[in-house]
Amino acid sequence: MISIEVLVTQLPGLRRQDLERWIAYEWVRPDGVAGHYEFRAIDVARIRLIRELRDEMQVNEEALPVVLSLLDQLYDLRRRMRELGNAVGRTVPGEIRQSLAEDLAPR
Repeated sequence: MISIEVLVTQLPGLRRQDLERWIAYEWVRPDGVAGHYEFRAIDVARIRLIRELRDEMQVNEEALPVVLSLLDQLYDLRRRMRELGNAVGRTVPGEIRQSLAEDLAPR
């Protein structure tokens, strides 16, 4: 975990006021309270994503909540699909798994 002071020095171009606004909007959810935030690796990845969307892809701040929500849904669905695949792998007999794989293969 790293502090907000360390984070803004490690990510060139990241302004503290932008980061504090993103926290207020709940686009980033660090541990701690105002003035004493602790950022995990996932928070840093989220901040990099927001900066990339804003700075490189020119997504304006009015559109960012929609884009972030859609990306969050996509990541959640991928996680759930992976869990489903793992559950199928653990519980479904081999011949049924093979049949599923054949049915799901691109044609």
